[in-house]
Amino acid sequence: MESEKKEIYHEKQRLQFCLLHSLNNLFQEKDAFTRVDLNAIAERLDLDDPNKGNWTPVSAIFKPHHNVLTGNYDINVLIAALEEKGKRVVWHDRRTGVSTIDLEGTKNELMGIVLNVPVKKYGGLWRSRHWVALRRIDGVWYNLDSDFSTPYLYKDTAEVRHFLDYIISTDAEVLLVMNGEK
Repeated sequence: MESEKKEIYHEKQRLQFCLLHSLNNLFQEKDAFTRVDLNAIAERLDLDDPNKGNWTPVSAIFKPHHNVLTGNYDINVLIAALEEKGKRVVWHDRRTGVSTIDLEGTKNELMGIVLNVPVKKYGGLWRSRHWVALRRIDGVWYNLDSDFSTPYLYKDTAEVRHFLDYIISTDAEVLLVMNGEK
């Protein structure tokens, strides 16, 4: 009997919706979150902000937690979105190294990893950040970067650790997405 290989869901980059793509890639589901969902979360965060500023014509597009036209959602939207799905985010302390991350899944707490990586384009003239999801599926780790044409399959957890060590050295943030709330 031939074993069936699971198809990996992978959204590709569009505008600055990398957080949306990362979340859907993380959950392995086309509409785990939609643009409408993330916009609503961002708007709710803005309404709940006790320090919100005054409205200006520019603030109609450039909101505190996202850009209405292009996306570009911030960490607050990520955390709120994951909490809605019963997940929690743990900011990995780069000083402890990646050896403290349970990539083997022995405790079954780690759902996946979301990275926020610095990006330079156009010869360094344009600087931004990009959201990337890493997920272990059927015991195998994948890099589900929406800028990739297909998911990248890691050969083993040592390769994942090496990548995470490297990415931390580039000033990336490593966010552990944990199953269950605590």
